[in-house]
Amino acid sequence: MNSAEIITANIDEVKKPKKLRLSQKPVIIEIRDVNFYYNNGQKHVLKGINLDVKENSCLALIGPSGCGKSTLLRNINRMNDLVEAAGITGEIVFNGENILNDSVDVTKLRGEIGMVFQKANPFPFSIYENVAFGPKNQGVKDKTIINQIVVDSLKKAALWDEVKDNLNDSALGLSGGQQQRLCIARAIAMKPKVLLMDEPTSALDPIATLKVEELILKLRDEYTIVIVTHSMAQAARVSQFTAFLLSGDLIEYNRTKKIFTNPKDRRTEDYISGRFG
Repeated sequence: MNSAEIITANIDEVKKPKKLRLSQKPVIIEIRDVNFYYNNGQKHVLKGINLDVKENSCLALIGPSGCGKSTLLRNINRMNDLVEAAGITGEIVFNGENILNDSVDVTKLRGEIGMVFQKANPFPFSIYENVAFGPKNQGVKDKTIINQIVVDSLKKAALWDEVKDNLNDSALGLSGGQQQRLCIARAIAMKPKVLLMDEPTSALDPIATLKVEELILKLRDEYTIVIVTHSMAQAARVSQFTAFLLSGDLIEYNRTKKIFTNPKDRRTEDYISGRFG
């Protein structure tokens, strides 16, 4: 099945995923003994990280600035390939394959594992063309199918009602919060299995932040979401699992409720209580 077929498959038969208890959900990403280095190995940023990510759930990566959480996130879809003099060892298994292998099609991988950045980065196109860009680039040519993808993606991103009458307007004219939800819609249009979010609300006002958080709560039943956040309150609100990183080490990983109410490590307790970071 080619990329266009993957995107258009069952477009008219959108089935809601069967809801499973968290304990029953399978692991979709396995991170095994991952070490990451900058400056040709001189700076050790991630130190033997081992972590499982459950399908159709939300995992929050927390920790002070410089702890390695964004670096870990960007390795999950190989965005760090773009960093010069960087190196990685270990395995990140997705769909049964180590994505760090040279044989992996990175373009296809980034379609299956979408990315939403800290600052909204809409293309200087219309709202419609922003969402349609990915499917068109992957070979979808049928206008009816593209229209449906755009509508479905904007609806899933809770943006359709706000823009449905202005789809040909420039995306750059949207508010910051709307632009970020448009970027989420653009990622959804590629039919990903995983959405990576790197502090997606840090540049937004409280009202826009609330809308994005409400969106995450809805999307996590259909997509696997991994979010980096500095906000302990946000991690507690949107995630079901939390991983605490410190100086490149994974200190603790557990259900979010347990991390925030009964952490096993004193350093975790000190961080979430605001004693440092």
